[in-house]
Amino acid sequence: MMLFAEAMGSASTRSSLEVMLDTIRRKDEQQKDLPPALPTRPTSRGRLPSSRKSFPVNIALKSDGRDMNLGLSERRAEVKEESFQKGGIFGCVEKVPDIRMPGLESDGERPEVDGPVDHKCTSSSLAIKLCGHFKSGEAIDYFLKKKLRVWCWIPAGKWECGKIQSASANDAHVLMSTGNVLRFPLENIWPANPEVQDNENDLALLSYINEPSFLHNLKYRYSQDKIYSKAGPVLVALNPFKDLSLQANNSVGENPHVFAVVDQAFNEILRGGKNQSIIISGESSSGKTETAKFAMQRVVAIGSGDVIDFEVLKENVILESFGNAKTLKNGNSSRFGKLNEIYFSKAGKICGARIKTFLLEKSRVVERAVGERSYHVFYQLCAGAPPCLKEKLKLKTANEYEFLKQSRCLTIDNIDDSREFHLLMEALDSVHITKDDQDSLFSMLAAVLWLGNICFSTITSKNQVEVNLDEAVANAANLLGCEVDALVLALSTQTTQSGNDNIVQKLTLSQVIETRDALAKYIYATLFEWVVVQINKYLQVGKNYSGSSISILDTCGFEVSRKNGFDQFNRNYASERMQQHFINHLLKHEQEEYTLDGVDWRNIDFPDNVDCLNLFDKPQGILSLLDEESACSKATDFTLLSKLKHQFLGNPCFKGESSSFRICHFAGEVLYNTSGFLKNNREIVHEDSIKKLLLSCGNRLPRVLGSLGSLTSPMQSAATKLKDQLSELIQLLENTNPHFVRCINPNSKQLAGIYEEDFVIRQLRSFSLLEVVRIARSGYPTRMTHQQFVERYNFLLMENTPVMDPLSTSVAVLQQYSVPPGMFQVGYTKIFFRSGQLAMLETARACTLQGILCAQKYFRGARARRSFNDIKNGVTTLQSCIRAERARNEFHHLARRHRAVVLIQKHVKRRVAQKAFAKQQKHIMLLQSVIRGWLARKHFNISRNLEMTKCNDLNLESDLTKKLHELEQNPPPVEHSVMVELESRVLKAEAELRHKEEENSCLRQQLQQYEMRWSDYDTKMKSLEDLWQKQMTSLQMSLAAAKRSLATNDVASLAGRPDLSPSYPYFDSEDAMSVETYTTEGTPAKRSRASGVALNKTPEAVRNTISHLFKEFEERRQIFEDDAGFLVEVKSGLSVSNINPDEELSKLKVQFASWKKNYRVRLREAKAALRKLGNPKTTKTRRKWWGNWSLK
Repeated sequence: MMLFAEAMGSASTRSSLEVMLDTIRRKDEQQKDLPPALPTRPTSRGRLPSSRKSFPVNIALKSDGRDMNLGLSERRAEVKEESFQKGGIFGCVEKVPDIRMPGLESDGERPEVDGPVDHKCTSSSLAIKLCGHFKSGEAIDYFLKKKLRVWCWIPAGKWECGKIQSASANDAHVLMSTGNVLRFPLENIWPANPEVQDNENDLALLSYINEPSFLHNLKYRYSQDKIYSKAGPVLVALNPFKDLSLQANNSVGENPHVFAVVDQAFNEILRGGKNQSIIISGESSSGKTETAKFAMQRVVAIGSGDVIDFEVLKENVILESFGNAKTLKNGNSSRFGKLNEIYFSKAGKICGARIKTFLLEKSRVVERAVGERSYHVFYQLCAGAPPCLKEKLKLKTANEYEFLKQSRCLTIDNIDDSREFHLLMEALDSVHITKDDQDSLFSMLAAVLWLGNICFSTITSKNQVEVNLDEAVANAANLLGCEVDALVLALSTQTTQSGNDNIVQKLTLSQVIETRDALAKYIYATLFEWVVVQINKYLQVGKNYSGSSISILDTCGFEVSRKNGFDQFNRNYASERMQQHFINHLLKHEQEEYTLDGVDWRNIDFPDNVDCLNLFDKPQGILSLLDEESACSKATDFTLLSKLKHQFLGNPCFKGESSSFRICHFAGEVLYNTSGFLKNNREIVHEDSIKKLLLSCGNRLPRVLGSLGSLTSPMQSAATKLKDQLSELIQLLENTNPHFVRCINPNSKQLAGIYEEDFVIRQLRSFSLLEVVRIARSGYPTRMTHQQFVERYNFLLMENTPVMDPLSTSVAVLQQYSVPPGMFQVGYTKIFFRSGQLAMLETARACTLQGILCAQKYFRGARARRSFNDIKNGVTTLQSCIRAERARNEFHHLARRHRAVVLIQKHVKRRVAQKAFAKQQKHIMLLQSVIRGWLARKHFNISRNLEMTKCNDLNLESDLTKKLHELEQNPPPVEHSVMVELESRVLKAEAELRHKEEENSCLRQQLQQYEMRWSDYDTKMKSLEDLWQKQMTSLQMSLAAAKRSLATNDVASLAGRPDLSPSYPYFDSEDAMSVETYTTEGTPAKRSRASGVALNKTPEAVRNTISHLFKEFEERRQIFEDDAGFLVEVKSGLSVSNINPDEELSKLKVQFASWKKNYRVRLREAKAALRKLGNPKTTKTRRKWWGNWSLK
């Protein structure tokens, strides 16, 4: 009680217990059979009535002594004062402010999507927001006495369950589930629901509405494979990442399910309500596409009326092939948004459908991140096309097309692209796309693939290029139905009009590549649009359409990748628009309607993303500035970023950086790289030349695609098109009654059975589910106008009830059926009911109508039975005899047919299985033979090349030795021209050597940069790399010193020889680097030093020696670079080998040092021989040209 007194304060003149007892006494004295006071009906919605209220006729409403003529504002003040005096969640007897969890407030900071949560910030925010729960000693005593569970926020950044052992004014000791007793501040403790509610399927029915209770409930149900839960009016679906077979049984029970959402929408249509929409949203990999397919299956199941019903499901196969792709987070990610509108007749049968698509990711056709795939249809076509089609389209395997192999991902685990292609063919047949159109469709897809293989070469110094006329150009032109020259001209030139003249300008390499990619993207985007048009033609609305429809929207998921560009920008903008639609319907409009209709309601705060949307949509927003920069020919991505930084300086939703910017979305902060923004937004750069090319093609489909592109405004940018599409979509959804399904990704690893609380909590916060549940729990989700209520339930009143106005009649019906006053409120124009309160009236209405039907049924039945019995007695005997004989004959006949069918099926199945097995075995043996032959040939060629190399080296060394001995015996006279030629060759060799050394230096730097990225190398590798770097540095210093010495000495030598032309020695002993000839065991072969003795005999021998040294340098340098590159690949994991890269690198260093020393000696001997042949008389006193003094 001391804690209680401290909490209440000494200044309180009236205890909370007295206030509570007084409130209970007033409730007991109030008449329970009367509804609350009714407000007057205003003359218009825009003007509220006066504070004086008028009441319905013959209705006397009393209260607990208060004046019922008080105005609405006074009554609200009293109600609020009472609610504050009643206390908080645990029965606290003081005013408790509106408590919100961290990250859920409208003005609070949100954690980054992929970043770690700042536990210190979270803890501090909890300290502010949760301090109102345990200031009351009564609440602490209650939890101590009942030993109830609580949630505690531990410093590790997560919630854990425990029980309070003892408490003080500011903190409490809690026994955790692990057995430890920890002390927590009261602001870090939240109430936990009883264990009996762990499996509650509706979060709004939990005893305590808070964030840890939500997390625990979803986690418990997820562990039992119950992926669906209700959050008030919202269905929450967790992605199980496995097949749960929850859709096999179409029956819907009491548990939440996407089928129940569809049934609710369908029942609204049957009752004559407005059109319905099911909006499925969530982040990428949260299961939106699969949930949308389940919803479609349910709609078809309950609205089956024609063959077209099942064809509605076939379009999913087509659109998934053309619009889905593998990403790093999802193996079947939808790269477009889709709205399925399904139309119904008056009888509730499907009579047509229409598909609307938006935000197709066109850039995925030509580029994507490593590990991702392009659209499924490309891989399905390459894998599953029949041989005749492959021959017609000149198709190859997927790894031979640049557009497909660039991301190094060609297959998806457990997915057979060949089988998927056959399903695609069946789906195309089912929507009545003719064989000719299918062939044209596949031709255009193959043309896109061949466009990616077109190569270009530079022909002038102005970086102008020409198209290589290879098979890629020929096949692409043939498939498009145009001439090769027309395709080459469209790719390599650009035509601009100046007055009446057309100026043809050749494009640069980057412009040509951009034009090729733009053509491929344009063809695929218009091809996708054409497919949707063909599907809509088949699913067009029939004559029985009643105006009712159900729209199923599969939105683009909020997406964050390692590098977020223009595509992610568009997807996340679309997600923001859909989030605003969600907020308007479930949070904002709901509370506004309560206020406008005079309902006693206390507003609940919620996070609103209107500031972020204004950042996009306002007149000087991002989209407007993006279009403005796109219209300027001199604008760049950098100027766009500069303008954005200047425009939104100080905006809390925008942060500018050096080459990117951040936007605070409803789901977290995302960093966008502006590279490519303007290029992707300018869709009209190459559009004219592309349309001219397609319209000139001989095939029909390319011309159709060219005309499809002409239907849209040619001056619209990509961002403007998206904005208009979303506005049209939102306008369509505003005219429907929405049903929301929120899909949640339980973990970032995309594995079944894993539930990451921090990953889920971020999505719950971004979806504002806590606020939705609060409004659903304390709000009035069911509402009807007074006139509608009377029209539906007026006949339930007693016959002697006098005629009254709609408002009084409505209240009379509620009084007659004893609807509790707290379960409804009467507004100015509508009656608002809490969830489930109309069930009693609906039951009474259904019983009354059922009684009428029963009376009619019994009367008609009696009359029919009398007529039937007169006829039945005469024909029953005759019918029984005839039917018995007929049944026996039919049974024997069917028995014989059944035995014959079983026998035939057995033989046919066995024959088919035998053929399939033989064919598969043949293919396997052929594949094995090809692979083994290739491996054998490869091994043979390597061995043969190695032997030939060894033989050539031995023959060259032997020939060189013979020639040197011949030169020693017969030295030929030396001519001056020969000497000049030899010196020039030496100069060239030295220059080439220096160039190669520079290349080696660049390669070493690249190798060092590559090795720095692998910080986890072991200590031994690091030490070896440091030793290698030191040796290279020492070698370069020696090389520089030798060069300086050579340059000085050679100038002095040439000064005394006017008969020789000046030449500069770029070839020195320290610069000569190659490798020696190695044996098969890796041991360097010994070279004879005697070879240098004969170098001073003849000029021909010297020339051969220098040529041999130059050739050896080139060969050994290449070998050395290949060995080093192979070791790098092995170490990085790009190549698989059983060698030890560290040991091989050490051996390579030893071989390099040995070769360098040997090569330096032989080069010095060659230079000495060359000098001696040039001027043999001056060698005694003149300084040698490589920098050393020599005296004979």
